[in-house]
Parts: sequence; structure tokens; C-alpha cells
Amino acid sequence: MATEPRVSGNNTKPLVPLFPRAADCVYTSCYCEENVWKLCQDVATKHASELSHCYVVFISNNNRSVPLWRQREGKGDDKVIVWDYHAILIYAPDERAVVYDLESALPFPTFFWKYATETFRSDEALRPEYHRRFRIIPAALFLQNFASNRNHMKRKDGTWIKTPPEYPPISTPTCQNNLDKFIDMEPGTGLGTVMNLKQLVNQFYRPNINQTSSPASEFSEAEAASN
Repeated sequence: MATEPRVSGNNTKPLVPLFPRAADCVYTSCYCEENVWKLCQDVATKHASELSHCYVVFISNNNRSVPLWRQREGKGDDKVIVWDYHAILIYAPDERAVVYDLESALPFPTFFWKYATETFRSDEALRPEYHRRFRIIPAALFLQNFASNRNHMKRKDGTWIKTPPEYPPISTPTCQNNLDKFIDMEPGTGLGTVMNLKQLVNQFYRPNINQTSSPASEFSEAEAASN
């Protein structure tokens, strides 16, 4: 799966600010997959032409134990936490890519290289059972197919582990729940493409593009041009 660059080199246009602020987005703690679905829904509604440049990325492994740093729920100075899975949105309109992660302590959004460096670090320093895998799904495909009845967040007695979103569960005309298919990291199964960390970086990082500054300055240019 390859991203389709619209512009390149020094002619790159200002990035489109898909969301005004993280605080303005629909968010429920520990329901990352639904938070991302809502982000995709917002893009489809307000920036439809940009949806084809958006990708949902599920992060997990066969052990469902993936360490991520700089997470809001993380512990210590590095804010590290071991999730069973996580989901983020990547917006890659050209050689640049930014990450929208409502669970992250990093800015919203953050350029992909900075996000990957601070959040994923390296698999080489981790035991094999903690190596991360990534399922990359085009956002439009995710919007059309994702469904969750939220049963994974219920205890055996029916009480909630974490309070669910106030809106109804997300479903499709033919499916009430397929969350596990997105968390499954078996290559060649399900929607999208499964990658390791190196492949993910190769997919979204271009070393000739400056991704060290904040995307906010580019968003400001885009907003000024539209006024």
C-alpha cells in the first residue's frame, strides 16, 4: 500500500488543519478505536477531499502487549504504558505525514518522525514478545467496515471496565462487532496491510523532508491563505 503524493519538493503546500484542537474532538478514554473512527468521520464531513490521504493504524502483536511512550496514561517521566492495542490516525497528503493521537502527551498533531521516535522508539531494545506490529487501513475503508459492540470493555458481571462513549455503538448494516479483526496482526488477513516498525517508518517517513518542527506553523499558513 503506497501513499499518493500530490506535491513534492519545495512546492509543498501548507498542511490542511483537519481538526481545530484536540479538545474539540470526540474523545473517550480507553476507546481509541472509536476515537479514531470519529476523527475519520469528521474528515469525511469537513475535509472530504483529504480522506484519501488518511490512514488508520492499529498497533498490537500476537501477545497483545505493546509498550508505547509519551502516552497520557503512561507512568514515570517517559510516560510509558503497555497497551493490549492502540489506534492512531496518520494524515499523509504528500511526502509529509502527521499523527493524530488523542491518547498521546505529544502535540496534536505531531510530525510522524517525531511521533515514531518518541512513541515507538526501537524494537531492538525490547524483548521479542513486546515487538510492535501495525495494521494500516485507508480511512475510508475503516469508516465503512469497522464495528464494535464494546463487549471487550465489560467484566463478566456486565459492569464496565471503562465508561463507554455516550453515543450508540458503531456498527455496519451487516456487522455488530469486528474489532478483533483489526487488532489481529497476522499478515495477509483482514483489511489493510500489516507491517513491522521498520516498514511503517519506510512507509511514512521521507528523510529529505523537514519533520522536526511543529505542524502548527504550517497550519497557520494554510488558515491565513484561506482568509
